[in-house]
Amino acid sequence: MSDTPSYTPPKVWTWDAENGGEWAKINRPIAGPTHEATLPRGKHPLQLYSMGTPNGQKVTIALEELLAAGEHGAEYDAHLIRISQGDQFSTGFVAVNPNSKIPALLDTTTGSRVFESGAILLYLAEKFGRLLPKAPAARTEALNWLFWLQGSAPYLGGGFGHFYAYAPEKFEYPINRYTMEVKRQMDVLDRELAEHRYLGGDEYTIADIATWPWYGKLVLGQAYGAAEFLDAASYTHLNRWAREIAQRPAVKRGCMVNRSWGEPSEQLHERHDASDFELKTQDKVAPDGAG
Repeated sequence: MSDTPSYTPPKVWTWDAENGGEWAKINRPIAGPTHEATLPRGKHPLQLYSMGTPNGQKVTIALEELLAAGEHGAEYDAHLIRISQGDQFSTGFVAVNPNSKIPALLDTTTGSRVFESGAILLYLAEKFGRLLPKAPAARTEALNWLFWLQGSAPYLGGGFGHFYAYAPEKFEYPINRYTMEVKRQMDVLDRELAEHRYLGGDEYTIADIATWPWYGKLVLGQAYGAAEFLDAASYTHLNRWAREIAQRPAVKRGCMVNRSWGEPSEQLHERHDASDFELKTQDKVAPDGAG
């Protein structure tokens, strides 16, 4: 390795708020709220508090797929939580998700709070009886892949993505370590998708919805600028799956919700009605592209 060792861990670690790169200001070693603020409420039974990161997109895609399937009860209000500004540390948000991470869902019809993106997907699939097979073997297979994603994505985002794209300095060892693991994961997916149209079978499920914003966007060149570095084009079956899902209208809509970067026409900061996609994207709300 070319890295020169320059750090010896102290006997007791102490937090340095200035050391941590691009996301240092929103990371801290304690839980709980930092300020008082109530969460907004819309008119629909489902209230989503989120941001258009991969984990946030899992839920907005699922909701848009349910609506496309005719589940009118899946109408939702999506409120933007600006994690770079610490919105997730408000008293209102912590009450819905004590872990202070997006997404978080409040079902006002049942009084249920649901946090962790995988748990939200499972909750929605069971509530509406869609996007999860009913046959025991097929259901189990879909859940295998859902839980695989929940355990694997941190290696991609918090591991590879952090050290490759966001860390204040580039170090060979962590980049090599996480690159190896991410490529292994991509190979796992590629081998599965060589045998099946979707993850676990021939039915589109919450497993695909959970995985696509992470690994689908990665191979399509929409994450970390790393597609060439990872030789993503070589994963033929993963690319086929990624392109197919990218073309689904509900996926396109879900990727716009709670998004606050990129092309203004692809940003819908908040979503309260289906017509918002036509009338309230940022190019219409703020023609100069301002946030």
